[in-house]
Amino acid sequence: MMLHLDLDCFFAAAHRIDAPELHGIPIAVGGRSNLSIFERKKERRYLSAIEGAFTSSILSSNEGKSFEEYFVDPDGRVRGIITTASYEARAYGVKTAMSVAEALRHCPHLKVLPPNYPLYNELSRQLRVMLEREIPSVEQFSIDEFFGDVSGWVSDREIESFALKIKEKVHEELKLPISIGASRSKWIAKLATEFAKPHGIKVIYPGEVDYFIKDIPIEKFPGIGKGYQERLSGRGIRTLGDVKAREALFYSWGKPGRQLYNRVCGIDEEGISVSHAKKSIGIGRTFDPQSNRDEIRRRITILCRHLAFLVYKGGHMPTNYALKIRYEYGSKSKDAVSTNRLFSEQYAKEVMLGLFRQIDIHPSHAIIQLNLTLSNFAEGRGVTPDILHYGEDQKASRLTDSMQKLREKFGIDIIKSGGEM
Repeated sequence: MMLHLDLDCFFAAAHRIDAPELHGIPIAVGGRSNLSIFERKKERRYLSAIEGAFTSSILSSNEGKSFEEYFVDPDGRVRGIITTASYEARAYGVKTAMSVAEALRHCPHLKVLPPNYPLYNELSRQLRVMLEREIPSVEQFSIDEFFGDVSGWVSDREIESFALKIKEKVHEELKLPISIGASRSKWIAKLATEFAKPHGIKVIYPGEVDYFIKDIPIEKFPGIGKGYQERLSGRGIRTLGDVKAREALFYSWGKPGRQLYNRVCGIDEEGISVSHAKKSIGIGRTFDPQSNRDEIRRRITILCRHLAFLVYKGGHMPTNYALKIRYEYGSKSKDAVSTNRLFSEQYAKEVMLGLFRQIDIHPSHAIIQLNLTLSNFAEGRGVTPDILHYGEDQKASRLTDSMQKLREKFGIDIIKSGGEM
C-alpha cells in the first residue's frame, strides 16, 4: 500500500500551535513578494532545510510583524494574497490565491497573519524525520505533503489502523492536523486524501478503485490542469469514470496519455521517487514598477549575492548564466551566456549586469520583475578553466568562499558590496 499524507491548512495550523486564541476563529496566512532583500537594513535570513520541496531556498521570518506592517502599503493600500485559509475562513468563501483585500470583504473579522517560513520549514523537517522513523520509504512531495510506501511492511487489513497511529502521533508530537489517503497506487492515495479531509483517513482498496473514481470530476485529479481539462471536455470526458472507459484514446496519445490513464485507474505501479540533483538555481522578485535603472542594477547585485550563497551551500560550479526581465505592460526580454570561468560572486555580478545592458530593450519602460538563473553545473565532470583569467578567478573564488563562511555563521546580510548601498 501507498500512503499520501497531507497537513491540513498547514501554515494556519502552524500558527495555532502555541496560540490558543487562534483556535475556532477564521484565520488565514497571506503572502506577498518578498522585497525585504532590497532594503538597506540588515535582516537575518534562513536557508531552507528541505531539499526538493516546492519552497523558497532562502527564507525570511516575519514573526512579530503586525497586519499593518506587512500587508498595508504607505499609501494605505492592502496588498498580498491568501496562501492558506482555515476551514472556519473557507466557510465565508475565503480561498487560496484570493487577494487579502477581497478575503476581508468576504470575512471582515478574518485574522490575516504574515507568513513565518522558517517555522513552516522546521515543522516540515520534523515531520519528515518522524515519518522516516515509522515508514520504510518516504518521499517529500511538497512542504506539507509526503508519500510513504508500506508495501510488505503493513498488510492491507492493518493499513487503516496504521494510518490512524501515524495521524495521532503527528497530532500528539507536532500538534498538527494531518489527513491520510491510502491505496495501492500513490496517485489514487493522493486523491483519497481529498476525501479524508479534514483530519481524517480514507483507504481505497484494490477492488474499490473503479467505484471510487466513477463520478469524480477530472479537475480533481492531480496533474490534470486547465489545458488538459479543456482537451478532455472537448471529447466528452468530464469524470474519471469517463477516462476509465476511453483506454484506446489515451493509449493513442503516447507515453503521457498512457501514464495519465494508468494513474487514474490505479494501475500505474509508480513507486517512491528518489530526489534528483538540482539542475539549476534561480531567484526572482516581482515589484512595483521601477524606472530607475541604477535601482534595477542595485537589485540585480543583491539577487546575485543571494544566488552566490546558494551556489556555495550546494557546492555547485555553474557554467550558464541567464537573466529575464519583465516590463510594466507585459513585454519581456531575456538572454543567457555560457562560460568556463570559475564561479565567484563578483563574476556573477559582472555577467548579470552585462546581460542587463544587452536585454534592456525598452529603457524608458518601468520594470516589474527580475529573474536570475544559474545552470549547467560542471561538478562531476570538471570545468576547463579560462587560462587568461585563471589567476584572478581563483582569487575571486577564494574571496567568495571566505565571505560565504561568514554569511553562513552570521547571516546573508553580514557582508554587502558597495553597489548595494
